[in-house]
Parts: sequence; C-alpha cells; structure tokens
Amino acid sequence: MLELILGGARSGKSRLAERLACESGLAVTYIATATAGDAEMSARIAHHRARRPADWALIEEPLALMSVLRAEAAADRCLLVDCLTLWLSNLLWMEEGAHLERERDALLAGIQALPGRILLVSNESGLGVVPLGELTRRYVDEAGWLHQALAERADRVQLCVAGLPLLLKGEKV
Repeated sequence: MLELILGGARSGKSRLAERLACESGLAVTYIATATAGDAEMSARIAHHRARRPADWALIEEPLALMSVLRAEAAADRCLLVDCLTLWLSNLLWMEEGAHLERERDALLAGIQALPGRILLVSNESGLGVVPLGELTRRYVDEAGWLHQALAERADRVQLCVAGLPLLLKGEKV
C-alpha cells in the first residue's frame, strides 16, 4: 500500500505518518532525507528522533531514495519516508538537473511495484504566495509536479491541517 501524506510546516503530517506506521503492526524502517546543515535543523532532527520508537530501524539517505526503498521494501515491513520535499531540495541544491530527473523518474517508475506499506511525507508548499526567486519557484513547481504524480499512483492521499488529517483519496482506515 502506498500512501502520500501532505501538509504545511508543523501541520502534524509527520506525527500522522508515525501513528500510521505504529498502527500498521509491521516492522518499521524510517527513511530520513534531512541533513543537519545548521543548529536549527539539527534541533529539528533531534526532535524527530526523540519521538520515534526505539525499535524502528533508521536509514538516513538524502539523495538515492529509490535505491533505499528497493533494498528495504518487504511484504512484512512499513517504510516511512520523511520527507520528500527535503529530498527534492537536496537534489535541487546539487544543481545538476539530470540527477534530479533520474532520481525522480526512478521513484515514479518503481514506487507502485514495491511490496509492503510505504508512507511518504511531504510539505505542501504550493498554497502560499508565488516565490520571487528562480530556485524557489522551481522548487515549488517540482514539488507540485511530484505530488501530483505520486497522488495519481498512491492508494491513499491525506492532507494534514492543524493536526487533522483530511482524506483526499482512498479508503478511510
């Protein structure tokens, strides 16, 4: 089962994904895409780590997401990816368009074939004002296109607002 969980900053999307992973009854592998580039991001990462159950496996992968998903997916496992927009940012910062396209295309081509339960967390950043800079506009565009493509492939899509999940696609659990 593939599920996409979208929401703004501090919307409760990660907490929702963590709850769903716990309730799945499966062994959980948390795939973190963040890198600690400064003290504030280090604090965010520490906050997420402290919240996770001790028995969850952790893989930190900022770029090669589909490789990790292929290697870790199994019928008896739940993979929680947090978050796609950080992964996208990491790829955009590389300033090598071909790498971003390869990684994105690999994800979109293979995500539905993976066994087990996959929870994808991502920031919905296209609801605000249009950014002024070229790179930030490209980020919003790329994220929007990625979300549309993943939502099309997903069994369930939820939008989290103020800690409340809104079911956009799929069956209620």
